[in-house]
Amino acid sequence: MHSDVESLLALQTEDQAISEMEARLAALEPRLREMDLAHAAAVEALDRARHAVEAEEGGHRELQTRIAQHKALHERNIAQLDSVRRMKEATAAMSQVEQARRILAEEEGALQGISRRLTELRGTVETQERELAELDATHGTERATIDEARAVVDGQLAERRATRVGSAARVERILLQKYDRIRSVRRDGAIFPLRGPSCGHCDTSVPMQRRNVMAAKGSIEVCETCGVLLYAGT
Repeated sequence: MHSDVESLLALQTEDQAISEMEARLAALEPRLREMDLAHAAAVEALDRARHAVEAEEGGHRELQTRIAQHKALHERNIAQLDSVRRMKEATAAMSQVEQARRILAEEEGALQGISRRLTELRGTVETQERELAELDATHGTERATIDEARAVVDGQLAERRATRVGSAARVERILLQKYDRIRSVRRDGAIFPLRGPSCGHCDTSVPMQRRNVMAAKGSIEVCETCGVLLYAGT
């Protein structure tokens, strides 16, 4: 086999190995993205729950303030009622007392509703905090495993790329440029042997004269149909 062919085949072997390792690394990325998305969704849900608690707490404090004010007003109305002697004034004071009592009852009912919602929301926050912690713990273990696998492949890939540099240096420059150009668009390979009278990649028949030259001189030709490099196999 001609030395150019041997050099190109060695280079292609390295490139195929590199492509396989790069594919192994790429295969890790979807799971990492899934974990990132799951973490982001859990954090977003927790943030929403915390904001809901803060909003309810704000409403709770505001309502407590109003109740305290209305209780003070109610007490003043009762004191005023006790001091009233005329029927007309007593009727007006009693109306104010009753109105204040109704407002207080409504507000205290609303306060109880907010308190119940706060209890539920705080429980939701606790649950989501726990789930986020569990998710991060699980993902932390899985990420560590992925990082270990990636480190191994990265090391192997670095060795292969270094070997590839040496293999490429043994290929004639013009031929290497042709190979690299084909390889950039055809990941399944750039150089193939003749298969009988045909291209080993696309099965297109190669003229006999070209086949004879390739066999006699060990030359490398380009398939006129699919564009790969061809050589006469032994």
